[in-house]
This record gives sequence, structure tokens and C-alpha cells, in this order.
Amino acid sequence: MNILVELSALSESQGLPVETGVFSGVAPAEYVVIVPLIDDFVFFGDDRPEFESQEARLSLYSKGNYLAIKNKIVRALIAADFTITDRQYIGHEPDTSYHHYAIDCARLYSLKE
Repeated sequence: MNILVELSALSESQGLPVETGVFSGVAPAEYVVIVPLIDDFVFFGDDRPEFESQEARLSLYSKGNYLAIKNKIVRALIAADFTITDRQYIGHEPDTSYHHYAIDCARLYSLKE
């Protein structure tokens, strides 16, 4: 398992179309783009990595009021034991009429799996 797969499934479970890197095709009124941020070895044993930390940004785009769906995503991330490292309103994009809200999250993965 990796963070991209898990975040894609989580976004889809919230009824949001999701893609990685960039949304291709005609964008709906609300959607998510996942951007990988960091893959790092954080814990070692006997000079070998034991865990990999993966971080990604969920970029929520909404043409309407984004607050309800943002809160729904945050609750789902917490319930799924993701670590939320940052949340911020990026801004309104006047050329597309989308509000852009970013949620950065992280998860540890054992290398023994």
C-alpha cells in the first residue's frame, strides 16, 4: 500500500473525483488532485530502514462553498489515522472560479510488508 492509493480511495469514498498530479479532462464543480510531497526513511534498525514516511497534498477544488467538503475530508483522514501536517486556503482562482484548499498529510509504512 502507499499514500497515493489510500488517499485516492478516501477521496472517492467521499464522492469526489480524484487524480494524481493534475486533473485531466473536463473538471467537475468539486474535485481533488493529489500531489506527492515526500518519501523518506525515518526509522532505522541495524543500519537498515524499517519505515518509510510518505507525505502528499490533497488539493481540493470547489466552485462553491468548500467548507463542508473540507471538513468531511479532514474527519475522514483523522478516522483513517492519517497525520495532517498542514491545512490552508490557497485562494480563489479567478480564471477558473475554483476555491483551492490544501490539506497535507503523512503516513508511515513498514518496509517489512
